[in-house]
Amino acid sequence: MSFEFTHPQYLICFIFIVVLIWCFRYSLTDFPKLQRYFSLAIRVVILILIVFALAGLTFMLPTHEKMLVFLLDQSRSIDTAAHEKAQQFLETAQKFSGKTPIPIVTFAANSQIQHLESLLFPSSNIAQKTTAGSELSNTNTANSELWNTNATNIAAALEPALALIPPHYVPHLVILSDGNETVGDILSAAIRGGAAISTVPLPASTEPEVQLADIKIPAQVRQGEPFYLDIVIQSNCNTEGTITLYKDSFKVVEEIKPIKIGENIFRFRQTVDDQRQQEFSVTVTTLDDTILDNNRLAGLLFTGGKPRVLIIDSEPKTIRDLASALREQDITAEVRPPEGIPRTLEELNHFDAVILSNVPATSLTIHQMNLLHTYLSDLGGGLMMLGGEQSFGLGGYYKTPIEEILPVRCDFEKEKEKPSLAISLVIDRSGSMGGQKMELAKDAAKAAVELLSPRDFVTVIAFDHESYIVCATQSAVSTSTINAAISTIEAAGGTNIYSGLIDAHEQLRRTSAKLKHVILLTDGHSSPGDYEGIVRQMVNDQMTVSTVGVGDADNELLKMIAENGKGRHYSCNDPKAIPQIFAKETITAGKSAIHETPFVPVIVTPTEVLTNIDIETAPPLLGYVVTRAKPACRFILATQNETGTGDPLLVWWRYGLGMSAAFTSDAKSRWGAEWLTWSGYSKFWAQIIRQIMRQSDQRGSMFEIQQHSGGIHLTLDVTDEEKDSYINNATGQTTVIYPDLSKKEIELQQTAPGRYEADIDLGTTNRQGGYHLQTVLGLGEKNIVNQSRGVMVGYPEELRLKPTNNDLLQRLAESTGGLFNPKPEELFQPDPTRTAWRAIPLWSYLLTVSAGLFVLDVLLRRIDLKKFRNNLNTFNRNNLFYFLP
Repeated sequence: MSFEFTHPQYLICFIFIVVLIWCFRYSLTDFPKLQRYFSLAIRVVILILIVFALAGLTFMLPTHEKMLVFLLDQSRSIDTAAHEKAQQFLETAQKFSGKTPIPIVTFAANSQIQHLESLLFPSSNIAQKTTAGSELSNTNTANSELWNTNATNIAAALEPALALIPPHYVPHLVILSDGNETVGDILSAAIRGGAAISTVPLPASTEPEVQLADIKIPAQVRQGEPFYLDIVIQSNCNTEGTITLYKDSFKVVEEIKPIKIGENIFRFRQTVDDQRQQEFSVTVTTLDDTILDNNRLAGLLFTGGKPRVLIIDSEPKTIRDLASALREQDITAEVRPPEGIPRTLEELNHFDAVILSNVPATSLTIHQMNLLHTYLSDLGGGLMMLGGEQSFGLGGYYKTPIEEILPVRCDFEKEKEKPSLAISLVIDRSGSMGGQKMELAKDAAKAAVELLSPRDFVTVIAFDHESYIVCATQSAVSTSTINAAISTIEAAGGTNIYSGLIDAHEQLRRTSAKLKHVILLTDGHSSPGDYEGIVRQMVNDQMTVSTVGVGDADNELLKMIAENGKGRHYSCNDPKAIPQIFAKETITAGKSAIHETPFVPVIVTPTEVLTNIDIETAPPLLGYVVTRAKPACRFILATQNETGTGDPLLVWWRYGLGMSAAFTSDAKSRWGAEWLTWSGYSKFWAQIIRQIMRQSDQRGSMFEIQQHSGGIHLTLDVTDEEKDSYINNATGQTTVIYPDLSKKEIELQQTAPGRYEADIDLGTTNRQGGYHLQTVLGLGEKNIVNQSRGVMVGYPEELRLKPTNNDLLQRLAESTGGLFNPKPEELFQPDPTRTAWRAIPLWSYLLTVSAGLFVLDVLLRRIDLKKFRNNLNTFNRNNLFYFLP
């Protein structure tokens, strides 16, 4: 029993007692002294009571009354039998609770607050467990779309459970779970929470289950060296299963094996011949199985061997000379068409460098461009772009992720002697173009304007059921004015391409430019019109027309317009490719990005890379693409013109952890025909590629990557082979590339002589896919380790076959003073060892007494007690004489 103040700062008001006493000393009243002292005492008491009321005087009454909150596990490891036990336990507890609904916090990866009457228990859990990413819909809350059952985070439910308990009750939590937490640390959280926790173990799943527990792959082997893969399968039943092993996407093993209860290990012998990184995946299929999500695992194997280069060319046959030259120099080269550009980081990481030869930006998706960006900057890969009529600016790479990592800019300054260009951008602004398509179209139009020179002209026309001249023909020097006009285009109305073409023809017909080009963009089907006639008139007036069809456009009509208009047609399923198409068309129409005059390369910056290569005696090249070197690049070779050194021919730079290079001529028969027979051809290209490709230094280092619940543990052991000693006091970091291409840098910590470690948190959901680790370790200014590794994360830890973790649940109950596996009625018995303090505010009582004393004080100030006593005495004497005989 005690008293407390909720607002003790108001106790300073006691200073007014001094003021009250000072006023009393100089009072002008003529009341008797005793009456004045009595009045002063009452006022002091009133002031004290008011100050106590303001300060929040509270009476603290001890109580042993407790409040129970139940925490119910609803993760995917809880099957039907466990749900039935939990339901029975909660219903019994509700009977002992009376009419008051028992509060329940359900949890999996996150938590929700419910009551028993709103809690739905599934009659069967099997159907909800068989598909990837399925969610256990046990609740009918508005936030059910956020409910994630692929993890068990008991600690996450602790805070909302404690928040439900008012402070004047003894808190007691009851956890119903199998105890297999995959995220968080409930023991630490429980100690911090300070509440008693009782635990009710729920039974592990008894439904037939077979799972792939692990795929054990050596960290690294040599190419062609045999090794063994160990496949670990866990089962709770005796059955038979088909084990299928894949090397990348190719099936290499398929065998039927007996599977017994417990752990089963199957070994398969494999080799890797020509890959630097190889993905192995395995599946198991049985008739006796409940959860299918845990029947597949994958792993990555790294091999030592020849460097591997991927060459992408629009016409693969024409680049075979380069591939053969690299193979002569012990570099494995693989040639693919643009359709073969890797779509995953795992596939891209098979190669040490990538060469883009005459590949337009329209052949790559934005995702593939971002992959190349990540591959170069974060994984240390190499990238080279070769010249061609579809490379650099001509390929539409202006303002793309690829241009960002190249050492050259894809726009250029048009020479004065080149013919001027007038371009008309005809943009569909019908209702179907609303949203992202309209915004991308406007961005593409603005980028096209930026690519024009001050001597060029531009007009912008928008159309729906009729056409509107957004920007009349004017000089491209007014970029800001033109872009402001483009920004005003809004989507609405129908589609009438014909009216837009008529206005485009009329606008361009008035200009004096030597080259006139129309770019038409639409996503719909147009109303009828004499399209052949208007296109014929445009061609007769020396105009060309290219068309871009987005989504479900009338590509037949657009293709006819482009063919008759002597232009190009693009069918664009991804609206994000629109800016690349506009950039490509704008530069192509200008006919000034290509120089096809023979020249001999000129060395601008000497480099060791060109050692033993006599560039001065090299044959001439027959052409190149005009670009502009970026300020931070190394300008190695240049073209040669009448005035001396000309445009960039070979430049490179370091971007992030990797290097990129640009060779603005080509390596095949169009411009490099005479180089194909040059004796230095093979050596030149091999040394350039070796300069930019991923540099791997693993001498004296040993990597070990271990997956665990919620993350990955990286161990790096480093030794100095020359001194036969550990390397200590080095600094380094690991860059982690997540499956969504987001990244995180983690510092390596030295934990023992020559050993460096790092922990990588995968979050609450263990996102599936490939995780790429680029590790750099340095001593001073020298890098001693530069390695790329990867790890495949399979199904969530929640889906692993585990028994009930009684040990954790029992330790949790004992450490917090709760009960392990109690009966419901035991939970409602009072706990004399724990006390809560029930606060009773006294301000209302204090103010009531103050009001009564205030009335008494008013009476004292209105009545002269001396006169009242005299009157009373006189009254008494008179009455006494009246009654005497």
